[in-house]
Amino acid sequence: MRVDTVMRDRHPGGPRPRHQRLHEHRPGSSAAFRWSVLLNTLLSALQLVIAFAFGSLALVGDALHNLGDVAGLLFGWGAERLSTRPTSEHFTYGYGRSTELAALANALLICAAGLVVMVEALQRLAHPSPVLAGPVAWAAAAGVVVNLLSAWAFAAQARHDLNRRAAMLHLLSDAAVSAAVLISALLVLLTGWDWLDSVAALGVGLAVAYTGWDLLRESVRLSLDAVPRHIDLEAVTRTLAALPGVVDVHHLHVWAISTSQTALTVHLRRHTTLPDMELLHRAKQQLAELGIVHSTIQLEPPDVA
Repeated sequence: MRVDTVMRDRHPGGPRPRHQRLHEHRPGSSAAFRWSVLLNTLLSALQLVIAFAFGSLALVGDALHNLGDVAGLLFGWGAERLSTRPTSEHFTYGYGRSTELAALANALLICAAGLVVMVEALQRLAHPSPVLAGPVAWAAAAGVVVNLLSAWAFAAQARHDLNRRAAMLHLLSDAAVSAAVLISALLVLLTGWDWLDSVAALGVGLAVAYTGWDLLRESVRLSLDAVPRHIDLEAVTRTLAALPGVVDVHHLHVWAISTSQTALTVHLRRHTTLPDMELLHRAKQQLAELGIVHSTIQLEPPDVA
C-alpha cells in the first residue's frame, strides 16, 4: 500500500500547503556574491598591475587566483539564481543541480590556477628575476583583507550549501595565498633574496591545488548522488526504525538535489500502531530535524515480502 506524503490545501485561495513551504529553496542573499565579485575584480586588476610592474611571480599567482575567484563566484551566483526557478514539465526537481555544477566548475578552476602557478614558479626558480618587494607587500596585504571579508560574507550558509562553501573556500585559499605572498615580500625586503618570491609562489600553487582537489572530490560525489557529508545515514535509519509501529526500514535512498537541499525515499514496513498520516507527519518532522525536508515515504504492512 502506498501512502502519498503530500497534504494538499483544501482552499485554493488560502495559504500554500505546508509541504510547499518546507520544500521551497531558500538561497542566501545575493549581496555576498555581488560584493565579492566587485571587490575581487578590483583587487585582481590592482595586483596584476603591481605584479608586472615590480616583477613578482607570487603576486601574479595571487592575482590569477583572484581572477579565478571572480569566475567561480559568477558561476555560483548564476547557478544559485537559476536554482530558484520553479519546476517545469521537463525539470520536475527544478534547477537545483546547477549549483552542484557550479561547485564542480569552481573546483576545476582552483586546481588549474594552482598548477599554472607551480609551473611558473619552477621556471622562475631556474632563472630568478629581481623583485621590488615594497609595493608587492602592500598589494598582498590588500588581498588578505579583501578575501577574508568576502569569505566572512558566505560563512553563515557555507556549512549546508556546497555552492557557497566552494565560494568561501576559494576566498579563504586566496587569503592564505595573499598572506604567503606578503610574508615572502617582507623576507625579500629584509634579505634581498629574490628567489624567495618563486619559493612562495610554489607553496601558493600547492596550497591552491590541494584546496581545489578536496572541493573537486566533494562536487563529484554529489554529482554521483552520494549521501551529502552533513547527513548521518545511520542516524536517519535509527530515527525511522524508532517510529511507533515500524518493524523494518528498506529501500532507503538519500541524495542531494542541490548544494543546499537533500532528498530521501524510503519504504517503512509497519504495524498499524498509529494512523498513517500521523506516522508520516512524525517521520517527516524528524527527518527535517536531520536536514532532510524533501522526503517520499512508502508505508507497507508487516507481511509484505
